[in-house]
Amino acid sequence: MLTQTGGWVRELAGWRGLLFAFATGAVSATGFAPLEFFPSLLLGYAALVLLLDGAHTTPRPVRRAAWLGWSFYFGQFLVGWHWVAYAFLIYPGTNLWQLPFALLLPAGVALFGALACGLAVLFWQDGPGRIFVFAFMAALSEWLRGHLFTGFPWNLSGYGWGASLALMQSVSLMGAYGLSFLTILLGASLAELAAARWRAPAALFALFALLWGYGVYRLSATPMRDVPGVSLRLVQPNIPQAEKYVRTLMLQNWQRLLDLSIQPPVKDQKVPTHIIWPEAATGFPVARSAGALDQIALLSARGQSLITGSDRVLRDAEGITAYNSLYLFRPSGAPPLIYDKFHLVPFGEYLPFARVLNHIGISQLTVGSGFEPGDHPHVLDAGIAPPMTPLICYEVIFPHEVVDPAESRPGWLVNITDDSWFGPWAGPRQHFLIARFRAIEEGLPIARAANSGISAVIDPLGRVRARLDLNRMGVVDAGLPVALAPPFYARLGDLIFLVIMVTGGFIGCMLGRK
Repeated sequence: MLTQTGGWVRELAGWRGLLFAFATGAVSATGFAPLEFFPSLLLGYAALVLLLDGAHTTPRPVRRAAWLGWSFYFGQFLVGWHWVAYAFLIYPGTNLWQLPFALLLPAGVALFGALACGLAVLFWQDGPGRIFVFAFMAALSEWLRGHLFTGFPWNLSGYGWGASLALMQSVSLMGAYGLSFLTILLGASLAELAAARWRAPAALFALFALLWGYGVYRLSATPMRDVPGVSLRLVQPNIPQAEKYVRTLMLQNWQRLLDLSIQPPVKDQKVPTHIIWPEAATGFPVARSAGALDQIALLSARGQSLITGSDRVLRDAEGITAYNSLYLFRPSGAPPLIYDKFHLVPFGEYLPFARVLNHIGISQLTVGSGFEPGDHPHVLDAGIAPPMTPLICYEVIFPHEVVDPAESRPGWLVNITDDSWFGPWAGPRQHFLIARFRAIEEGLPIARAANSGISAVIDPLGRVRARLDLNRMGVVDAGLPVALAPPFYARLGDLIFLVIMVTGGFIGCMLGRK
């Protein structure tokens, strides 16, 4: 049965092969959050390997393989990233006509998959060696799309294990890119079953069983406690994005933030020492409003620190400069500490090639004229809490870039975000899962405050200590977990990924000689 199915897939030619590649790629996206049906992701890679087996025997194998790879990844990205379309619906009067351009993101990024498959076929040979070649090229393409052109490492293959907290622990050793390589390799090995070869799949399933066992042990053997004297309150105002910048609603929105901040703590929780509002929570530049600063001073006079996202606008003789910033107001009444977001969202927070695109009517999606980037991650003094590193919105998606090795190691990460841009379902859940992976990689707790969900306190093992789900207004009161010693990946970074890749490539070469 498996042999017949494999033969049928290999023989798919022309548009039928491309359509099958697109369909299997689309189905493979269900392996990611929110569905997290990981078998579909593994089987998708197996199907792609069988399609490349067929492409290898065609007159123009590289071109055929590239088209198959593009079709597969276009399907995967189109379904997995369908939430991108919601960003064009926030301000329909301005952006709705640009909705078809949402297809350009999955179509363009799928070129990395086309490159991977085209290069893989150059080294293709029948047998288990080809699955290492495929995994090497596919994992390399994921690393490249996470770094080139500002990078977009969303839905890396390793995130397909979001349903298994135990397997997620392996990123403390090898990071998300390392887990992605092994995940692709496991899925690709299933193509061997079509030739009645069991050795490679059995070996890789055994490896993942060991990784799962390591995760179970790590979860059970790692003690976890809270930082003494620190209590967090995450405020989730659930203000619709289209209402945040409406002048007549700003006072109402501001009052909602204040009311949620001062309400009594939930049962068994202490009065919060640190109140955290989400990204761009105020809807106006807070530092330019004397009234807002006075009310914040009243909060801090109670001995509480306030962390909030807000636009920061500077005016000088040359014009206006704006930053997407985080402010830390401390009880001492000292001037606030400020962090400026350094990894901006293309087309959301700035417009690449602005002069050319503005000429044809294409604008950025957010309100305003665009932000300037900050320099790099910073460590801020959080008072009685350990020093913290802020991350604004999707800065949390970049492995090994959330902590600056040139600065001292923080005791926790604060991720403020406005996930209302990501739609009501898949996007926010994918973003939240990625934050959990960062916590495990770095061995640091994360306090995540979102405008419309998901707000949560995540411990250094990726466990959710307390949360408020999507599209709900309220607060999350919880303690702050103590950070772990830097895990293996936090100390060595993508050097681990490089070692894994070189080892896999070497094994592939050795197997290809047989």
